[in-house]
Amino acid sequence: MLYNFIYSLHDWISPLNLFRYITFRTALSILTAMFIVFVIGPCVIERLRKFSVTQNIRHDGPQTHRGKAGTPTMGGVLIIISILITVFLWGNLKNRYIWVMIFSLTGFGTIGFIDDYLKVVRRNSKGLRVCYKFGGQILLALVIGIFLYINPKDPYNDVLSIPFFKKWLFDLGWFYIPFSIIVIVGSSNAVNLTDGIDGLAIGLVGIAVLATGALVYISGHKGLAQYLQVLYLPGTGELTVFCGAMFGASLGFLWYNSYPADVFMGDVGSLSLGGALGTLAVITKHEIVLAVVGGIFVIETLSVVVQVASFKLTGRRIFRMAPIHHHFELKGWPEPKVIVRFWIMGIMLALLSLATFKIR
Repeated sequence: MLYNFIYSLHDWISPLNLFRYITFRTALSILTAMFIVFVIGPCVIERLRKFSVTQNIRHDGPQTHRGKAGTPTMGGVLIIISILITVFLWGNLKNRYIWVMIFSLTGFGTIGFIDDYLKVVRRNSKGLRVCYKFGGQILLALVIGIFLYINPKDPYNDVLSIPFFKKWLFDLGWFYIPFSIIVIVGSSNAVNLTDGIDGLAIGLVGIAVLATGALVYISGHKGLAQYLQVLYLPGTGELTVFCGAMFGASLGFLWYNSYPADVFMGDVGSLSLGGALGTLAVITKHEIVLAVVGGIFVIETLSVVVQVASFKLTGRRIFRMAPIHHHFELKGWPEPKVIVRFWIMGIMLALLSLATFKIR
């Protein structure tokens, strides 16, 4: 919105020509989103505490978490607000992919908000019924998948790209739609499962979205895409601005969510950020790369699946507790050590994902 107005003046004020560059607006997005979180964060946290929107601690969880009772939650609202304001300021709202991302972020955020509201405000321990929660996520992902499948401006609207191989492209046909649903819904819930200790999930989201932003920029830049022999997707470069907003909001929120946390983001934050990451991957054909970038999210999800399957089939648990970050806590690792080590692994996986562009 502001970008369109400012850039329209570049013929009269030549320095405003800077706003045509995605990299410049991405830098502005990072700073703007961080600034918004820093400015309104204390007020939002105080309001959440005032209205007793506080975290309920599981009795079967690590004993060290008992002290977290009473910490405000649903701070993900702060993340969503900062991202939306930033994108409306610096994003090109004529770009259709920007609106797809806004739809994904707010849609999954709404589902998370309802779930948090029922659990925290209405004191319903079960929150939103599973059928409604997953049904809503699948419906949102279905709308996104259909829109991208019928998108006439996407020359690869039903193609699956395999990393490390420049010519491995698979035409999925109509199966692209259910495949996109699996990626988006899976990503959303993987981030949600990871959000169990202070700063872990939001730090990993920041790492993942930074690497994803680089992938998005390359895919939307004709020269770089041709040089690195990846799919050139016209119009997707603008999503780098959205990635910048997500990264800035993540850094800003980490200020308040780092150990010991002043606020938790709740499902409203984790589901929306995870859904946005999955949507970015589907739009830019980096679905498999997302599994590398978000490798920790994948491991966390698999640990839950393996734990449940093992207990139902054999009556035994493989991990002391799932998701796996709790396993290490129960082994005696201090919470900050678990967080930092998982971040380090996240950075390594992000670097590996960037290497997929050069190793082809």
